[in-house]
Amino acid sequence: MDPLLTFIVILVGMYGLSTSKNIIKSVFSVTIMESGVILLFLNLGNTEGGSIPIVSRASEVIADPLPQALMITTIVIGSTVTALALMLCIKVFHHYGTVEWREILARGGGK
Repeated sequence: MDPLLTFIVILVGMYGLSTSKNIIKSVFSVTIMESGVILLFLNLGNTEGGSIPIVSRASEVIADPLPQALMITTIVIGSTVTALALMLCIKVFHHYGTVEWREILARGGGK
Protein backbone atom coordinates (compact mmCIF):
# COMPACT_ATOMS: atom_id res chain seq x y z
CA MET A 1 0.00 0.00 0.00
CA ASP A 2 1.21 3.46 -0.83
CA PRO A 3 2.08 5.72 2.15
CA LEU A 4 0.29 8.55 0.33
CA LEU A 5 -3.01 6.71 0.75
CA THR A 6 -2.45 6.42 4.49
CA PHE A 7 -1.80 10.16 4.71
CA ILE A 8 -5.04 10.73 2.81
CA VAL A 9 -6.91 8.62 5.39
CA ILE A 10 -5.33 10.68 8.19
CA LEU A 11 -6.27 13.92 6.42
CA VAL A 12 -9.86 12.73 5.95
CA GLY A 13 -10.05 12.14 9.71
CA MET A 14 -8.55 15.57 10.43
CA TYR A 15 -11.03 17.21 8.06
CA GLY A 16 -13.92 15.40 9.72
CA LEU A 17 -12.68 16.42 13.16
CA SER A 18 -12.29 20.07 12.20
CA THR A 19 -15.69 20.35 10.52
CA SER A 20 -17.89 18.17 12.73
CA LYS A 21 -20.51 19.86 14.84
CA ASN A 22 -21.53 16.63 16.53
CA ILE A 23 -19.61 14.85 19.29
CA ILE A 24 -20.26 11.40 17.83
CA LYS A 25 -18.91 12.48 14.44
CA SER A 26 -15.84 13.84 16.21
CA VAL A 27 -15.27 10.49 17.92
CA PHE A 28 -15.49 8.63 14.61
CA SER A 29 -13.17 11.16 12.96
CA VAL A 30 -10.56 10.45 15.62
CA THR A 31 -11.08 6.72 14.98
CA ILE A 32 -10.47 7.28 11.25
CA MET A 33 -7.28 9.17 12.05
CA GLU A 34 -6.17 6.34 14.30
CA SER A 35 -6.79 3.83 11.51
CA GLY A 36 -4.64 5.93 9.19
CA VAL A 37 -1.79 5.99 11.69
CA ILE A 38 -2.04 2.21 12.13
CA LEU A 39 -1.90 1.76 8.36
CA LEU A 40 1.11 4.06 8.19
CA PHE A 41 3.05 2.10 10.81
CA LEU A 42 2.19 -1.22 9.20
CA ASN A 43 3.20 0.16 5.84
CA LEU A 44 6.53 1.44 7.13
CA GLY A 45 7.24 -1.89 8.84
CA ASN A 46 6.54 -3.88 5.69
CA THR A 47 9.41 -5.77 4.05
CA GLU A 48 9.09 -6.53 0.34
CA GLY A 49 9.32 -10.26 -0.22
CA GLY A 50 9.58 -10.93 3.50
CA SER A 51 8.16 -14.10 4.94
CA ILE A 52 6.65 -14.65 8.36
CA PRO A 53 9.25 -15.19 11.09
CA ILE A 54 7.77 -18.42 12.41
CA VAL A 55 8.32 -20.65 9.37
CA SER A 56 11.17 -18.88 7.59
CA ARG A 57 14.57 -20.32 6.85
CA ALA A 58 17.72 -18.63 8.11
CA SER A 59 18.66 -17.37 4.64
CA GLU A 60 15.27 -15.77 3.89
CA VAL A 61 14.30 -12.17 4.50
CA ILE A 62 11.76 -12.02 7.29
CA ALA A 63 9.21 -9.38 8.13
CA ASP A 64 9.69 -7.49 11.37
CA PRO A 65 6.92 -8.60 13.78
CA LEU A 66 7.35 -5.65 16.17
CA PRO A 67 5.21 -3.10 14.23
CA GLN A 68 2.48 -5.70 13.86
CA ALA A 69 2.51 -6.48 17.58
CA LEU A 70 2.43 -2.80 18.49
CA MET A 71 -0.42 -2.08 16.10
CA ILE A 72 -2.58 -4.95 17.37
CA THR A 73 -2.14 -3.45 20.83
CA THR A 74 -3.05 -0.03 19.44
CA ILE A 75 -6.21 -1.46 17.85
CA VAL A 76 -7.33 -2.95 21.17
CA ILE A 77 -6.62 0.24 23.12
CA GLY A 78 -8.22 2.39 20.41
CA SER A 79 -11.43 0.37 20.42
CA THR A 80 -11.58 0.67 24.20
CA VAL A 81 -11.07 4.45 24.07
CA THR A 82 -13.71 4.74 21.35
CA ALA A 83 -16.20 2.78 23.45
CA LEU A 84 -15.46 4.99 26.46
CA ALA A 85 -15.87 8.16 24.35
CA LEU A 86 -19.22 6.95 23.04
CA MET A 87 -20.37 6.18 26.58
CA LEU A 88 -19.39 9.71 27.56
CA CYS A 89 -21.44 10.96 24.60
CA ILE A 90 -24.43 9.15 26.05
CA LYS A 91 -23.85 10.80 29.44
CA VAL A 92 -23.52 14.22 27.76
CA PHE A 93 -26.76 13.59 25.87
CA HIS A 94 -28.58 12.66 29.08
CA HIS A 95 -27.28 15.78 30.82
CA TYR A 96 -27.65 18.37 28.06
CA GLY A 97 -30.22 16.76 25.77
CA THR A 98 -27.99 17.18 22.72
CA VAL A 99 -24.66 16.09 21.29
CA GLU A 100 -24.01 19.26 19.29
CA TRP A 101 -20.84 21.09 20.30
CA ARG A 102 -22.25 24.62 19.96
CA GLU A 103 -25.37 23.95 22.00
CA ILE A 104 -23.39 22.36 24.81
CA LEU A 105 -20.89 25.22 24.91
CA ALA A 106 -23.74 27.78 24.80
CA ARG A 107 -25.35 26.18 27.86
CA GLY A 108 -22.18 26.58 29.89
CA GLY A 109 -20.58 23.24 29.19
CA GLY A 110 -17.23 24.86 28.39
CA LYS A 111 -16.54 26.23 31.90
